[in-house]
Amino acid sequence: MFITLIWSSSLVFGQEDTKTVVFSDSEKAKIDNLFKDYIAKGWIKSITANIAVDGKTVYNKAFGNNLNRPAKTDDILRIASQTKAVTCTAVMILFDEGKFALEDPISKYIPAFKNPKVLDKFNPADSSYTTKPANHEITIRELMTHTSGLGYAQIGSPEMNAIYAKAGIEAGFVINKKLLETEINKLARLPLASQPGERWQYSLGIDVLGRLVEVASGFNLDVFFKERIFQPLGMSDTYFALPRAKVNRLATVYTEDPKSHTVKPWKDGAFPGATINYPLNGNGYFAGGAGLVSTSQDYGIFLQMLLNRGTFNGKRILSENSVRLMIRNQIGSIPFTDNTFGLGFEVVTEKSSKKTGQSAGSFGWGGFFGSTYWVDPKKKIVAQIYVQQWPFSHGEIAEKFKSIIYNGVK
Repeated sequence: MFITLIWSSSLVFGQEDTKTVVFSDSEKAKIDNLFKDYIAKGWIKSITANIAVDGKTVYNKAFGNNLNRPAKTDDILRIASQTKAVTCTAVMILFDEGKFALEDPISKYIPAFKNPKVLDKFNPADSSYTTKPANHEITIRELMTHTSGLGYAQIGSPEMNAIYAKAGIEAGFVINKKLLETEINKLARLPLASQPGERWQYSLGIDVLGRLVEVASGFNLDVFFKERIFQPLGMSDTYFALPRAKVNRLATVYTEDPKSHTVKPWKDGAFPGATINYPLNGNGYFAGGAGLVSTSQDYGIFLQMLLNRGTFNGKRILSENSVRLMIRNQIGSIPFTDNTFGLGFEVVTEKSSKKTGQSAGSFGWGGFFGSTYWVDPKKKIVAQIYVQQWPFSHGEIAEKFKSIIYNGVK
């Protein structure tokens, strides 16, 4: 049996081409066998994957087990940094409404960022430091592209990890009650790791943008997401704080022993200062960079909206122009692997496309707990893979998954 879909699309919205995409049962079986092999070898405990072509689901399966039950396709998953794409979409909704320009300094909306300083000298003995003035104010565009100069708590450089830890700045998986406004104002007073616009550095910039959404809209980030993105799209299983009625659907998170590489259920302490209970512990912290849980179906709807140039089921979320901006090179010649970076997404280049078969112009990212997603506008593919695990020494499974898909697409 073959699923055959006709598509007419292009890398840029406008130039048309027509081809046939075929995704066969034999290709699905290859994906099944890949996942079953990783589970049989003890490298992972469970996995969920979802593929849609031209808006039609062609693969939607879950393998392995949670602690007390089999994994299911409607499991609610910790999507971690996949939250960033939602936050960037919220920013662009407000951009469409003329609330700000991308070149605006963030200090115009969050005054604590006025006159930023850059780390100059650092003393590892006591985490003290000296600073020098930044060469310009951080812009909204720089926050969206991870070129703002900010670092990332707990997963950044040793110097920034220490500075953030001393100030109590954490990534999104917080244990205690915190407010986004308070934490972002605190972050604003700390030094930047580098000059704004100088280099690409994964950062807390998207968390800052979450606060920007609150300031510009007048709503808490969770309310804005719900009313402007989730409800219009029909994303009924995506939350910062998971309702009690749905807790039984929350997937188990696993961790890997760094010495034996055996996989076991996560216990807090597996990653210093982070908890997997953040969707349940009522921390009140709406981390725009990492705080959401969702399902592959819900997140697939969100990605399909982007593939559809900002609409889904007749509901327009973003203008076509904003989607164009999000999925094109926004960092110029700043080095970033073989790919480039847009507004919230890694964007595949022609050079990278020749290595993977993935169409140039495809865009995506992933999450801390072993998830990867991408959208291929040319072939109209939306693909997601979720392994709820950290650390994950066999992350190459995502590339193998991608390889099977593109080898099977004719």
